[in-house]
Amino acid sequence: MESPQKALTNGVTDDFLLEPYGYLANNMGKELRRELIVAFNHWLDVPPQKLYIINEVIRMLHNASLIIDDIEDGSTIRRGKPAAHCVFGAPLSINSANFVYFLALQKVLELQHPEAVTIFTEQMIELHRGQGMDIFWRRSSHCPTESEYRNMAVRKTGGLFGLAVRLMQLFSDNKANFKPLVDTLGLLFQIRDDYANMIDNSQYHKSKTFADDLTEGKFSFPIVQAIRNHPKDSQVLSIVSQHTTDPSLKRYCVQHMAELGALDSTVEAMAELESQCLNLIQQHNGNIHLSKFVHCLARLYRTPDKQLRRHTPAEFNMEPNQSCKISNSHDFVPGSSFNLDSNSLQNHSVHP
Repeated sequence: MESPQKALTNGVTDDFLLEPYGYLANNMGKELRRELIVAFNHWLDVPPQKLYIINEVIRMLHNASLIIDDIEDGSTIRRGKPAAHCVFGAPLSINSANFVYFLALQKVLELQHPEAVTIFTEQMIELHRGQGMDIFWRRSSHCPTESEYRNMAVRKTGGLFGLAVRLMQLFSDNKANFKPLVDTLGLLFQIRDDYANMIDNSQYHKSKTFADDLTEGKFSFPIVQAIRNHPKDSQVLSIVSQHTTDPSLKRYCVQHMAELGALDSTVEAMAELESQCLNLIQQHNGNIHLSKFVHCLARLYRTPDKQLRRHTPAEFNMEPNQSCKISNSHDFVPGSSFNLDSNSLQNHSVHP
């Protein structure tokens, strides 16, 4: 991220203020949002310079929001390394993330479009509403309904997706209504992340600890399924409320969730969202790159022959340091089997 290095006082520069952000941003994530932007550009054909700025805005906001998320969640690991606030402390990390929010807004101004700032503001408000709902449920130990969860996820995860597409459409002749598709993609993405957190997926747990949603007391989609569909069984709610770090207790909880069918119902929900996404893509005359994106997301919850994965309690009846043999070859690893930087997409690159 480019930023003017202004001396503030007593030798303090932007380099110092941005250090927590740079620490996280330089530890590369999955870059799924960038790949989503490139896929949508198959429809929108945004001028390269504008697309580059939009991609930078989304990247900055995403990384900055992760710093805040980790502080709010009490997370200690991000992308396989100590979270930024564990290294630099919460005060400097919060300031750094907030600083980048405004640097991103400054970049939005570079788009030189009268509606850009309004769109930025609307989507950031939605993102924070969604995050606030998530925090409220955790702090009050209130398990939301599935409908409430879906509303939260569309706002929280779909916020940046929506920002990217709406900014892109400012510079495109294609003014189609992509909101239903963007919202469905955001919901699929969030539920998939919740699911990955609960299963023994080695690719995911290189960057986060096993079932840390239980430690955070987060009402993720599988947890909502377990609690809301079995109101007379209080075990999952009791464990979530403890914010436990005990790997044996967390493993027992996931095992019990499998017994209740919560993991299987989560897989079924993702499959339904996958189908909805593909149908919505076809309604817009198809997009092979976006369809590939959706199919690659589905690899986590489908078997190699594309059947839905099923989970049994015995799958989690093992020592905490053992793996339950979900093959890495079927994990979604951006840049391998799904490469949006291939020659076929050169004309849609986000680079200027």
